Amino acid sequence: MVGLKEELLKSIWHAFTALDLDRSGKVLSHNLCTVLNVPHDPVALEEHFRDDDEGPVSNQGYMPYLNKFILEKVQGNFDKVEFNRMCWTLCAKKNLSKSPLLISDEDAFKVWVIFNFLSEDKYPLIIVPEEIEYLLKKITEAMGAGWQQEQFDHYKVALNTSREGLSAWELIDLIGSGQFSKGMDRQTVSMAINEVFNELILDVLKQGYMLKKGHKRKNWMERWFVLKPNIISYYVSEDLKDKKGDIILDGNCCVEALPDRDGKKCLFLIKCLDKTFEISASDKKKKQEWIQAIQTTVNLLRAGSPPPHKEARQKRKELRQKLLAEQEELERQMKELQAANENKQKELEAVRKQLEAAAARAAEEEKKRLQTQVELQDRFSLELEREKMVRQKMEEQVAQKSSELEQYLQRVRELEEMYKQLQEALEDEKQARQDEETVRKLQARLLEEESAKRAELEKWHLQQQQTIQMTEAEKQELENQRIIKEQALQVAMQQLKQLELERKEALEQYEEVKKKLETAANNTKSWKDKVAHHEGLIRLIEPGSKNPHLITNWGPAAFTEAELEERQKSWKGKKATSE
Repeated sequence: MVGLKEELLKSIWHAFTALDLDRSGKVLSHNLCTVLNVPHDPVALEEHFRDDDEGPVSNQGYMPYLNKFILEKVQGNFDKVEFNRMCWTLCAKKNLSKSPLLISDEDAFKVWVIFNFLSEDKYPLIIVPEEIEYLLKKITEAMGAGWQQEQFDHYKVALNTSREGLSAWELIDLIGSGQFSKGMDRQTVSMAINEVFNELILDVLKQGYMLKKGHKRKNWMERWFVLKPNIISYYVSEDLKDKKGDIILDGNCCVEALPDRDGKKCLFLIKCLDKTFEISASDKKKKQEWIQAIQTTVNLLRAGSPPPHKEARQKRKELRQKLLAEQEELERQMKELQAANENKQKELEAVRKQLEAAAARAAEEEKKRLQTQVELQDRFSLELEREKMVRQKMEEQVAQKSSELEQYLQRVRELEEMYKQLQEALEDEKQARQDEETVRKLQARLLEEESAKRAELEKWHLQQQQTIQMTEAEKQELENQRIIKEQALQVAMQQLKQLELERKEALEQYEEVKKKLETAANNTKSWKDKVAHHEGLIRLIEPGSKNPHLITNWGPAAFTEAELEERQKSWKGKKATSE
């Protein structure tokens, strides 16, 4: 009932502000009681409108009577269109523009009613730019035209610079001027306004012609159906004059599609608690649209939700209230910040004055400090001269100590370098000894191979001598064997020559190793003398014995006398065996 009361008050406010209540207040109250089906109370009416200085000549005087004796008794069983038309009749003549409009008076009335539905809940009533845009979009869509967002943005900017919104009469002038319906004829605009009026004010969710099957005669008749949030009414024609019945909708209702039968197509069924209605749409698209619209309405009834347009209006209003609250909060914070800023300015002014006083005191103290500083500087200058002399002496001592330290460090570095070179010389001597041992082993192997080849050669020579002494009969055969053995002897001689070459190469390697060993020994002796001269703490590793090497028929040998005797005995044994 609170929402209904707010809707009624907006229309009454227009009529109330257009009348002189000293003369017409009784007429307005009487008409309200009539159209709202409220019982008359003549005594209260005469008492309230008595002709004296305390009469209700203002909103504060009339509103208590209106609330107590009229609005609180409204039950909702009245014709909203007739109520709005009565209020329109009282206020239109005084406020409607005299300039010619592109819409009729009936269309202007519908725009006025739509304004009351979309306007803000504060007085004087205005419609904000967001709701103006919503209404113009709805009308443009109903006309089948394209919405010009850029054009409306320019209009919105111009509107916001001057005021918050439009009054009902300014909205009628805006729509009647054709500014947002250029290229459309009066009939198209009128039909669009009527469609929006039916949806927003009369809660018409869908309407149109369909065939309905009778309950008694079972015949099919064409009817004009009008779907509202809780009822489907059907009439003989779209002028709504001859109503044939209603289909009461609630959460228990359901709608189902039916297959084509009995020559009828696009059938669907509406099931209610007490009755079932069979309906035939003109085509499949209309059938689907009606089924979807009815099912949506039933779902809203089950959920207890208002019609879509009212719910959307409430959400837009809540959003604007939220933005307004945020803006007010921001303004409050800005005021608090401004007040805090002013307080800070005052505090800064007080601090500035304190700083000026402190600066004056500081200047006086600075003057005294400078005098004291001059005296201290004179005294400190003398002390500084003494400190410079002491510092100079200390620097000389430090320089002397640094020179001694540098000499000591240089000596340590030289010793470290000599130690590294000594280690390198020892490594060279060790490597030379290893090379000498390798060459010695190689020479021994070559001598053994040489002895074996010479024994084999002497054996073949003896066999050849024996072959010459054989009989003449065996001479030819032995000659062949001799040739073969001579060839083998030539091969052996070639191998002997090869061994000779390898022995010479080994001898050359030995000479090189010997030279390296002598060089390493000399270096070792030289470094030994140097180290002994500096420290006398390191004892060098001396080279081995340098006894003279034995000489064989083929050059110097690396064998001892005992080894050579053993090899001579072995060679003589092999020679005796071959003989």
